[in-house]
Amino acid sequence: MVHELVEIADYISHLRQEIAALRANEITRDRIPMAHEELGSVLEATAGATNTIMASAEAMLGLPDDANYRANVEEKIYEIFEACAFQDITGQRIGKVVEALRHLELRLVRFASAVRARDEAGLDAAEAERKARAEKLILNGPALKGPETSQDDIDALFA
Repeated sequence: MVHELVEIADYISHLRQEIAALRANEITRDRIPMAHEELGSVLEATAGATNTIMASAEAMLGLPDDANYRANVEEKIYEIFEACAFQDITGQRIGKVVEALRHLELRLVRFASAVRARDEAGLDAAEAERKARAEKLILNGPALKGPETSQDDIDALFA
């Protein structure tokens, strides 16, 4: 019995070390809020760039066909190019979010391994309902690197 109690004490000690290694306070204090802020910035930059691109393109459509037409079109094209520069910054911000999520995943995997965690059988009822609703309403978002459908196939579908 003493041997079993020593094993339990060792297990609890190991578990406490693994919980401490998660650095849960850092995750909730730094990493998750940073990811939230970065994604918010991406949304703002994308919306701003989209508005600039659309406004410039719309202005190009309304330009008078006069001697300054080419210069005016070039000016609007440069505005569009400047607005497209958001992609580099948003890529960097999304990279930070991905890195934060990777750290979180690694810590959770380490913890789950340390405590020999096993998932419950089956899906949570709320999760199953959410997945069924997403499938029904086609709320799955864009496909990730799946088979592409050619434009000819799409045109044939609508023909």
